[in-house]
Amino acid sequence: MITDGFSYLALLMMIAASIVYTEKKTRYNKLFEYLPSIVIIYFVIMLLSTFGIWEKTEEITAAYKALKSNLLPAMIFLMLLSADMREIRKLGKKMILTFLLAAVSISLGFIGMYALFHTAFGPESWKPFAALSGSWMGGTGNMVAIQGALHLPDSDMGYALLIDSIDYAVWVMVLLALVPFAKRFNRWSGADTSIIDEVGRKLAQKEERRETMDFVSLFLLLAAALFLSALSQFLADFMPTTDFLTHTTWVVIIATVAGILLAMTPLASLGGASALGNMMLYLIVALIASRANFAELAQAPLYIAAGFVIIAIHALIMVIFAKLFKLDLFSLGVASLANIGGVASAPILASAYSRALIPIGVLMAMMGYILGTFGGLAVGKVLKMIVQQ
Repeated sequence: MITDGFSYLALLMMIAASIVYTEKKTRYNKLFEYLPSIVIIYFVIMLLSTFGIWEKTEEITAAYKALKSNLLPAMIFLMLLSADMREIRKLGKKMILTFLLAAVSISLGFIGMYALFHTAFGPESWKPFAALSGSWMGGTGNMVAIQGALHLPDSDMGYALLIDSIDYAVWVMVLLALVPFAKRFNRWSGADTSIIDEVGRKLAQKEERRETMDFVSLFLLLAAALFLSALSQFLADFMPTTDFLTHTTWVVIIATVAGILLAMTPLASLGGASALGNMMLYLIVALIASRANFAELAQAPLYIAAGFVIIAIHALIMVIFAKLFKLDLFSLGVASLANIGGVASAPILASAYSRALIPIGVLMAMMGYILGTFGGLAVGKVLKMIVQQ
C-alpha cells in the first residue's frame, strides 16, 4: 500500500501516460473510438482506489490538494490559448448563432430535466450536473474547472464522467447515422448551404501557421502557465465572495479570461500549449479518480437516464430552431457535437460531410472552451435555485 505523496503522484502519472501511449501507439486503439482515454484513466484509477492501492494519509492528501489546486488554473489557461476569437469570427454569423443555440438548448435540457426529476436525486446533485453542463458546453477541462469552483466531491464526479462517456457515445452514433439524411433535412428546414461550403473552402485553403514544438516554447509556456496560476490565486484573494462566487470560482474566472485575452498575443503562436494543457488535464482527472470509489456509484443508472433526457430536450429544441432559422443538418450536428463532444469529436462529424469542413468543427469546439466554464456555472446557479424552492 502506498503511503507517501511522491510515490502516489508517480503512480498516477505512469498509469495515465501508459493509457495514452496505448491509445496512440498500439493495435488496441480501436477500443478508444468508443471509450476515450481520459474515461479509461478515470475508471482504472478509480478501480485501484477501490482496492486500496494507496491510503489517504496526510502526506498523500496534502500532495493531492496542492497539485490539483495549482494545476487547475494553469491547465485552463493553456487550453484556452488555442481559442483565438479572431479565428472564430471566420465561422460567420449564422454558424456562430447555431453554436450558441446549441449551447442554450443544452442549458435548457439540464434545467428542464432537473426541474422534473430533481427529487429523485440528492440535495447536492445539482453540482455534478453543473459540472457535466460545463463539459457539454465545452470540454472535460471546463468540467474539471467547475468541479473545483463548486467544491464538488471527487466521489460525485464519477456520475458526471459516466454520463459524459455513455450518453455522449450514443449521441455521436446518432449524429453520424443522420449524415445520409442531410439533403432531405435541409429541404424540410429550407436551409441554404452555399455559405457553409464557401467558408469551409476558404478555411481549408488557408492553413493556420503553427510553429513546431521545441524546448524554448515548452519552457516558456510552462513558466507562463504556472505564473498565471499563482497570479490568479493571488488576485482572487481581493475579490468579493458569496455562497456561489467562492475564492476558487474567482481563480477559475481569472484564468479563463487571461487565456482568452492572451490567445490573441504572440504567446499563442508557440507550439506546445495544447500538449501541456492536456498533460495537466489528464493528471487532474487521475487525481480526482484517486479519491473516488466504485461503491459510491449506486445511483449510476438514474444519472445515465437523466443524461438521455437532457439530450432529448436538446435535440427537440434544435429541430425547432432549424425550422425557425432555416438551419442545415451539418451546422446543427457539428454545433451539438462541438458542445457535447468538444474538439476531439466535432471534426470527425464535420469530416463525415466533407474534409473541407473539418476546420469549422475545430473552431466551433474552440468556442466551447471559452463558453463552457461560464455556461456551466450559470446552469449550476439555476439548478441550485430549483433545489432550494
